[in-house]
Amino acid sequence: MKPKNPNHQAEQAVLGAAMLDAATVPALAALVDAGSFDEPRHGLIWDAIAAQHVTGEPTAATAVALRLDAEGDLKKIGGGPYLYDLVAAAPAAASGEYYAGKVADAAKRRAIKVAAAQINQLGDKTGEPVAAVLARSRAFLDSIEGAGEEWPAPVPLTEARALPVFPAACLPDWLGAMVDAVAEATQTPTDLAGSIALAALSTAAQGRVHVQAGPDWIEPCNLFTCCALPPGNRKSSVFAAMVRPILEAEAELAEAARPRIIEAITEAEIAKRAAEQALAVASKNPGDPDAANGAKSAAMEADAVRIPLQPKLVADDITPEAAKSLLAEQDGRLAILSAEGGIFATIAGRYSGVPDLDVFLKGHAGDMLRVIRKSAPAEYVAAPALTLGLAVQPEVLREAARMPGFEDRGLMARFLFTLPTSRVGFRNPSPAAVPGAVKATYGRKVAGLVHTMHHRSEATVLELTAEARARVVALEAEREPRLGPGGEWEPILNWANKWTGAVVRIAGLLHMARYPTSGHAAPVEADTIDAATILGYYFADHALGVRSYMGVGAEVGPAAELLDWLTRHGKPGLSVRDMYRGVRGRRSLGTAAAVRDAASRLVDHGYLRERPRAARKGGRPASPRYDLHPDMGVAGDHA
Repeated sequence: MKPKNPNHQAEQAVLGAAMLDAATVPALAALVDAGSFDEPRHGLIWDAIAAQHVTGEPTAATAVALRLDAEGDLKKIGGGPYLYDLVAAAPAAASGEYYAGKVADAAKRRAIKVAAAQINQLGDKTGEPVAAVLARSRAFLDSIEGAGEEWPAPVPLTEARALPVFPAACLPDWLGAMVDAVAEATQTPTDLAGSIALAALSTAAQGRVHVQAGPDWIEPCNLFTCCALPPGNRKSSVFAAMVRPILEAEAELAEAARPRIIEAITEAEIAKRAAEQALAVASKNPGDPDAANGAKSAAMEADAVRIPLQPKLVADDITPEAAKSLLAEQDGRLAILSAEGGIFATIAGRYSGVPDLDVFLKGHAGDMLRVIRKSAPAEYVAAPALTLGLAVQPEVLREAARMPGFEDRGLMARFLFTLPTSRVGFRNPSPAAVPGAVKATYGRKVAGLVHTMHHRSEATVLELTAEARARVVALEAEREPRLGPGGEWEPILNWANKWTGAVVRIAGLLHMARYPTSGHAAPVEADTIDAATILGYYFADHALGVRSYMGVGAEVGPAAELLDWLTRHGKPGLSVRDMYRGVRGRRSLGTAAAVRDAASRLVDHGYLRERPRAARKGGRPASPRYDLHPDMGVAGDHA
């Protein structure tokens, strides 16, 4: 819609700039607020942008539309398309401050007109003293001069990053086609289907694919993936489409194993009966050494009969103890695939009361795992290969980051996270279904890989071509400067230390996806490393985004925890002592000094404001008291 006047055009440019780049919002907020916009709907949009920015969430058009829709204001502003019109109206993100100045000036001119009318009315009231009229007139003008400067919008504790879309083109054609088709059919971000596709490949490989990445470096090719999306994003539907061939192949393996299982059960029963009969004979003839030896031999033969277990490739939300047992039973290979985030709480000790991370840490690395059983001797899984493929609500990540051991023992560093933008509110109500040929090819390829790898008793170690090995060495060289002080990946150091290994793991899976039946006999090529590298950089960007979202950095984590408490329980005029009492028990805020430092950071970022202290003639100075930014509305009762 064409703006009615140049001022409205400037308003559009300001809003568009804020949605183009969240980093411009603090400078814009210093110049304008919702009341600065002449067009009422522009004020509503600015409020939504500011609210997103305050909580560290994206200010992109899609995110703003979701907030407006949740607040019942999306239709009032002209719907989602109008937001994209605003983005198009901004010449560049950097120009937002220029146009914000024009909007602020126009707002003041409108306010001056209003003040002039009020002063004119005061002048007509001849009964009021002239001094009083002048004083009230000055107050009107002073209020205009100070408008919008009382308390600027806070600067987010963590950086809101624009995250890339999953690069499905890096996958083999048959797999990329399925990812794109499922994303379209379910109207979900490609990241969700892409994340599950990699977990599906890892499941199908069953820990039987390793890569010789260096002279003394063998990398197992099992992955932990986790996609975070809000409710209503059809995570279960995408899981069903991507995992169905694996479950069908599992059923086929189980059916094929049935005759062997029945045969073994029969042999075991026969051997047991024979042992019982031999024991009875020996018992009746205690002095007969042949009878005694026959009983011993029969007992040993009965004990030697092994009944094969039904193949099980996939489990859902199971306990760590159950995961250990299944790994031992299934020859060290298992996948946990779930569209829920309950596994994190289970790992943290929801049922046992004690965090149990060993099976997940060792299952990712392939380190020997000891399985203790109550009614049998301990078992050792020499090289466990555990796959995790999860789709959770974003808030689950924040909860997980606070769980004991998840960060400091490196569990979170093992995940390839994705934090895509939800499509809810912009979905096509009548999308195309997944083409039959695409679905059939995907099912055939995945099932073929499952059957090929299931019957291997040991892992295939893939070699790299000379060019591919040079690529891996170059990746290590590229990564190292990013890890140093001030480096791009310093905030995710634990995760980034495993980055090259993750790229190699992905490359091994892509290689097997290209050559499901013959890949074990061919080296991994350089272009496969290149494709895996693109995916690696994609996951690195999302790891930074997730880390920012979780607010787990040592420098901002305590402040984020304190802000979380304040937004739910805070009240005006709180002291550090009040805050310390309220957050007692939280590890990152375990001392008054930690709370004081967190409060100081919140002051620096504009979330808290220290009240002026009353002057004292003697004694200790008054303790500082703080007010919370008015935009950070209290959600719960005061504590």
